Amino acid sequence: MRLALAQLNPTVGDLKGNSQQIEQAHHKASEQGVDLVVGAELAISGYPPKDLLLRNGFVAACEAAVEQLAGLTAGRAALLVGHPSVGDHGALYNSASLLAQGRIVARINKTLLPNYDVFDERRYFRAQRPEKLRPVDFGGRKLGIHICEDAWWGQPDTFYHTPEEQFADPVRGLAKQGADLLINLSASPFEVSKPARRRDLMAAHARETGLPFIFVNQIGGQDDVVFDGHSFVLDRLGQVRHQSAGFRTDLDIVDLDHLPPVIEPRDPPREQQLLDALVLGLNDYMRRCGFTDCVLGLSGGIDSAVACYIAARAVGPQHVHGLLMPSRYSSQHSVDDAWALVNALGVDGQLVPIDAVHQAYEGMPHVGPDLASQPAGLADQNLQARIRGAIVMTRSNRHGWIALATGNKSELAVGYCTLYGDMCGGFAVLSDLYKRDVYALARYINRVEQREVIPVSTMEKAPSAELAPNQFDQDTLPPYPVLDAILEGLVDREDSIAELAKQFPIEQVRWVAVRLDRNEFKRRQMAPGVKLSPRAFGFGRRMPMAMKVEH
Repeated sequence: MRLALAQLNPTVGDLKGNSQQIEQAHHKASEQGVDLVVGAELAISGYPPKDLLLRNGFVAACEAAVEQLAGLTAGRAALLVGHPSVGDHGALYNSASLLAQGRIVARINKTLLPNYDVFDERRYFRAQRPEKLRPVDFGGRKLGIHICEDAWWGQPDTFYHTPEEQFADPVRGLAKQGADLLINLSASPFEVSKPARRRDLMAAHARETGLPFIFVNQIGGQDDVVFDGHSFVLDRLGQVRHQSAGFRTDLDIVDLDHLPPVIEPRDPPREQQLLDALVLGLNDYMRRCGFTDCVLGLSGGIDSAVACYIAARAVGPQHVHGLLMPSRYSSQHSVDDAWALVNALGVDGQLVPIDAVHQAYEGMPHVGPDLASQPAGLADQNLQARIRGAIVMTRSNRHGWIALATGNKSELAVGYCTLYGDMCGGFAVLSDLYKRDVYALARYINRVEQREVIPVSTMEKAPSAELAPNQFDQDTLPPYPVLDAILEGLVDREDSIAELAKQFPIEQVRWVAVRLDRNEFKRRQMAPGVKLSPRAFGFGRRMPMAMKVEH
């Protein structure tokens, strides 16, 4: 059997465009004598469709698209495609249909529905009853077709690591019923090191069942998640015989009767994975939302420099517009560093000093005396950030450019950011990168570019918002290595204060924990950004804003 892995980039809701991608892949594969083309989970609707599934007529339109694709298989390759469907009594299912000989010959529904992190499939779908899951006969083989989460039974970060009497293992069930090939259609979001984790998980299935395993994933950014692809084929010993590219569409053909030699996949360095995910996530978000250009403030600091580089990679430097907006407290070296970045990347850069606007506020009734009563105080500092935010948004509104926010995860965690100031924008590029990751990415960028793109002086100087005289981040925050380590415990692992106090002074841990909880209201209002870690701020981490918790 010759099989094609169709690693595509669907757009949520674009049934026509998604169907065209599938049709083109099917045509190309058929021309090369393929027997079966395998696509990804919910490839017709795009993933995740969220409440589009509740919109009258949406699922019916998805099913009509499947029927139309079925007609393409008459006398050509069969097609295995993911889509939402309607079952008995109007129940919705996350399904995969096998299309062959011009018709739908089998339909498989997802058994395990994830309801954690960014997943909430139980809000929409009904789970397939385990006893109804069985292999599908095709081409002289019994295909053990299952969908994404069905292969994650027993993983400790799911609620399926329970006795099998409560949740049956779909993969084991298919093997017991005589499947001789396992096929998993996935929409598996990226996290750092996720490609290796998937291979290890599916390899364990292959070894336990003694069956070859096909894994097909989609690619592309969708809102705050990004899909990395990395589809693969494993032999019955769990050895990798093929792996598709990461972060780009691919159509790979594998002969299951004559598998390629065993390979040892080597995933790119951590920084490259982060960079690929950020570039793809921003590019797809802008493209799907209809933006061609973006605008952002350039302070001469590390965050805006890295964000600007990612934007230039994502949409091209000619589509990136940087604004240098020095205040009375800005240092000349920061302005110089911002200009050096503009010149290194070839982006558009404009100088817009803000002191005249700042002085106008100081001359206003009521507001002026408030500012004078606490020179360079919190209100004055936030005012400067909001002046800059207004300037960015003015250019955004006038030219139709999306505004990019450049704050990092460390700052967002403890509220070291200004609502309607540096937080304003349509996309928060670095929102799931701790400060240490921003520095690591900056060093990596210069290394792979083999030139000084991010100014070395930007990386070496002490971080400062430059909103007050002689101001440095560490005057307010713990040193970033300490802050990031504490946040990793509180956010990524949900460690208790008592646990973290074994490694850090308890006063420091409590200070971070209080500010983490107190600033949930700010994060609720931040722009979306690419999820890179298991616990990103946003849809996957749901904390109350108004709460009273002992720290």
